[in-house]
Amino acid sequence: MKEVTIENKFIVCQMNELTPEEQKFIEMAKKATDNSYSPYSHFKVGAAIRLGNGLEIMGANQENAAFSVTICAERSAIFAAMSQYPDQPIKQLAIAARNKKGFTTEPIAPCGSCRQAILEAENIHKQKIRIYLYGADKIYVLESIKDILPLNFDDESM
Repeated sequence: MKEVTIENKFIVCQMNELTPEEQKFIEMAKKATDNSYSPYSHFKVGAAIRLGNGLEIMGANQENAAFSVTICAERSAIFAAMSQYPDQPIKQLAIAARNKKGFTTEPIAPCGSCRQAILEAENIHKQKIRIYLYGADKIYVLESIKDILPLNFDDESM
């Protein structure tokens, strides 16, 4: 038997340490929380995507009383981008969330389903997606979803 250690590497920073363009991009994800429909959880999540051609797309979580048809902000934005611009790789993804108290102090990470969808988006265009996870106290910057999904399942797994 052998024990293996997996290490995750990402950047932790403050908003003012990012470029003005990165700050504006994260603000877009924060603005997307306004489009959340979350009458059950009251947890509003917004996502912003920047495509290879420079176009930006927002997504927001959409809840439903039948929870299985609920969709997260990340997948909302990814599926909109891939449906409208299938030939354009996703270059960046920013995620922000707020509750009744305001924006979360800690960054929130994508759920398992969203991590898989982000991985698929990376694999389709064979290109990493830079991810910004916003928290009012700090921001995590990841170079790829594989930074938080090291043991992943993709087409090569089948």
